Amino acid sequence: MMLLGSLALIGTPFFSGFYSKDSIIEAVAASTIPGSGFAYFAVMLSVFVTALYSFRLYFYVFHGKERFGHDDHNHGHDEHHGLAPGQKPHESPWVVTLPLIALAIPSVIIGYYTIDPMLFGKFFGDAIFVDAVKHPAMATLASHFHGPVAMALHGFTTPVFLLLALGVLVAAICYLWVPSLPEKIAKVFAPLKKILDNKYYLDDLNQWIFAKGALLIGGGLWKQGDQRVIDGWVVNGSAHLVGKFSGVIRQLQSGYLYHYAFAMILGLVSLLAWILYTHIYIAY
Repeated sequence: MMLLGSLALIGTPFFSGFYSKDSIIEAVAASTIPGSGFAYFAVMLSVFVTALYSFRLYFYVFHGKERFGHDDHNHGHDEHHGLAPGQKPHESPWVVTLPLIALAIPSVIIGYYTIDPMLFGKFFGDAIFVDAVKHPAMATLASHFHGPVAMALHGFTTPVFLLLALGVLVAAICYLWVPSLPEKIAKVFAPLKKILDNKYYLDDLNQWIFAKGALLIGGGLWKQGDQRVIDGWVVNGSAHLVGKFSGVIRQLQSGYLYHYAFAMILGLVSLLAWILYTHIYIAY
């Protein structure tokens, strides 16, 4: 099942992965969108890389020298394989094996039956469509499609098949027949390997610029915006202002009746004065 899945993954003709991967590659090759040339180079390179790492895994797990039960020091790694010394790997239980079988069967045959209706028919209805005027690549593919058998047979004659076969061959040489070769290659291309191991340092770039920049902006908004402006001025400032104002108003509440009577008389006098003033001003 691992072998079937790997053959499907690398796009071996007649396997399901072939019909999807080869259609993508042919669509990119027929595309006239700017940048399609680089895209074609990228997808062709991915064919070789996918075949290499897929069968590297396959050869590591099922072929070559046994590496279970101890740390693997022969290939420059210090990783443990999850088994105690003397313990041997065993087949997975049926609760795992049955789903693997259920996945392996369609990975072999489903592409053969679905390539025509999914890619050129109405399988998706109006949910997915391609503008034939702006993107005529799919029309080009449709004009060259003569059924899944002819497509698969033609796949054996394309550069794509040569690249995937080369990837499997390189994996067999490096990880099955001459397992010391990858370590020698790694020493020769150590600077390039370091760049690849660190994923072009994009994670470090993201951590130093974007992640730390976001933390810096967030910290500034928290300290200056939240603590100083919202908590300090708006919340605490308004509470302090209300406290000051209520402190002043509190002084007017003496509790003596004659103070309140005087305030009422003063208010009435002020109101009468305002009424007389406005009437006299209007009269003149």
